[in-house]
Amino acid sequence: MSMSDPLGDMLTRIRNGQSARMSVVTSPASKVRANVLEVLAREGFIRGYSRREIRPGISAFDIELKYTDGEPAIRAIARVSRPGRRVYSKISDLPRYYNGLGMAILSTPRGVLSDNEARTANVGGEILCQVF
Repeated sequence: MSMSDPLGDMLTRIRNGQSARMSVVTSPASKVRANVLEVLAREGFIRGYSRREIRPGISAFDIELKYTDGEPAIRAIARVSRPGRRVYSKISDLPRYYNGLGMAILSTPRGVLSDNEARTANVGGEILCQVF
């Protein structure tokens, strides 16, 4: 059976893993997921991720979750644009999440970027998710 929202599935796995205090969670691999994980690692919300091959042609990501003093680095992670309702934003209309403490991850013509990187590059796009 095919999955209708693979990115939403990965975000849920991260959210569930952090609430269960897991150190590593596994998610199927794809290019979009890799780009989102790269942004999360760059911004310091996860320790890192690695790709491993389960069998020929099938890969998965091992995502290392980050904790500070026993508290998860990610307090809230939510999907904004979903398959049933896409959300696009111009850079001038891009909201700030949690008064600038959180961030949005955008899919732009220049690739998947955090909201600060998108503001610097002056490009808008589809708001994939928000993280705090």
